[in-house]
Amino acid sequence: MHNEGVQDPRSGRGRVVMLVDNAVQGDSRVQKEARSAAAAGWDVTLLGILSNASPQETWTIGEATVRLVRVPRPLGQHPMLMRRSLRRPLAYRPGRYATQRVNAVKAWRWEIQQRRAALDAARRAGGSRVRHALGRLLLLPPRVAAKVLALWVRFRAGELHRLQQGRQNPETLITRMSMGFWQKLMGHRSWRRLDPGLWDYELAFGRVIDSLRPDLIHANDFRMVGVGVRAAERARARGREVKVVWDAHEYVAGVTGRADNPRWLPAQIAYTAEYAPRADAVVTVSSTLAELLQEVHGLPERPAVVLNAPDGAPQDVPGDGSTPDLRARCGIGPDTPVLVYCGGVNPSRGVDLMVDALPHLPDVHIALVTLHPSGNNSASEELLARAVEIGVGDRVHLLPYVPHWQVSTFLATANAGVVPIHHKPNHELALITKYLEYSHARLPIVCSDVRTMAETTRSTGQGEVFRAGDLADYVRAVRAVLADPEHYRAAYDRPGLLAGWTWEAQAEVLDGVYRRLRPDVAPRPAVREPAVLG
Repeated sequence: MHNEGVQDPRSGRGRVVMLVDNAVQGDSRVQKEARSAAAAGWDVTLLGILSNASPQETWTIGEATVRLVRVPRPLGQHPMLMRRSLRRPLAYRPGRYATQRVNAVKAWRWEIQQRRAALDAARRAGGSRVRHALGRLLLLPPRVAAKVLALWVRFRAGELHRLQQGRQNPETLITRMSMGFWQKLMGHRSWRRLDPGLWDYELAFGRVIDSLRPDLIHANDFRMVGVGVRAAERARARGREVKVVWDAHEYVAGVTGRADNPRWLPAQIAYTAEYAPRADAVVTVSSTLAELLQEVHGLPERPAVVLNAPDGAPQDVPGDGSTPDLRARCGIGPDTPVLVYCGGVNPSRGVDLMVDALPHLPDVHIALVTLHPSGNNSASEELLARAVEIGVGDRVHLLPYVPHWQVSTFLATANAGVVPIHHKPNHELALITKYLEYSHARLPIVCSDVRTMAETTRSTGQGEVFRAGDLADYVRAVRAVLADPEHYRAAYDRPGLLAGWTWEAQAEVLDGVYRRLRPDVAPRPAVREPAVLG
């Protein structure tokens, strides 16, 4: 047994438990956080979620340990969705029963049809006319009964469908009254009624966190803030001092809600509002979002800013191989102009604008670097189909991701980096990862007029800003950067610009937050080598 309130004697350093609600592998921010905190001397364990697609349950990132936890979802479906309702009293109960009844009646009618077919076949083969007529007469009552029952079953199944549609519609009176009742009665605690599935994270992670006996909990994103705060409160009840850092990746009220569950987003907002003020420190991804979080949650101090910045110095990653060549993967030579986009290709990202602009940009190619560039990615397939339709299919290249430590080097041979995203609340608030990766690749940037990135681009002079979704203005911006790329690249020579946008600089900010909260268990400061910038 360890003495309460004393750092683990086996490690001789403060123990940090990081929490994230994904499988870690695709999240470069949490990977870099874990690696850099461990390199600074903290004893780091990163807990993520184990899925069926996870290749392994435990591994290491530098000196940090990664451990995935299976999260069963017994509470994930709202109880209301499993109950009957007076809205549609004749609807079947939710679940698989309606489908079973519909198909059972289909099978019965099919059987009757087969028996009629057998009688007709026997008659054509010379069977008795009387026997044929009597057989068809005997089948008449079950035929009528099956038809009537089919209509009844179809009606009840339809009532269930209409009930489910009503429950998913946030504008219906009953839905609004139900949600409003719990929000008025319970305030920020109303998530317990609106989305009890949030408890699933607590039930899965809670015991694991307790067993690790952390000195500090780093909760990434909004689903983990409550899990971290409650774990710290349990530890304090046992006499152990535990501090919580909430790492706000985005503004939860700006997240797109779920079309099938109008209660989901209000529940996440309430959940975050309950626990965010109880974190001991908050860090986030931009100064714009820091200001907003302080105002919305009444935080006593402005959150520290830890950008989603790439590594300034190459990471020593065994067996990673050399960085692939973007132009070679596209099958183009050094003189062919190519615009690169790195990230998801869903409609809010505006990538379709890049495809539609190609007929106006002769000889220009685009490289879309995305997680699933082909196969099971319908958005990518639609982009390719659109490209073929307008005659530019040979100039659109879908490429897979490379490891996060290779991204900037991989992108560097492009002529410009594009950020075509649409106006969404969270799009306005941060310098997103791809923006900083383009910067370290020293690419001129063509960026839509979302607030933070547009302001930065205009301030630094590293690219051109266009009106989001405006094809003609996008073409203008691309032509400008292709006509004089060195003019825009010169912005990166500004002293301190890229140095401040390195992960090494962000890691110092995060380490400072840790040390301020737990100076009693902080490791000795490491001697840091200066970042090497290309």
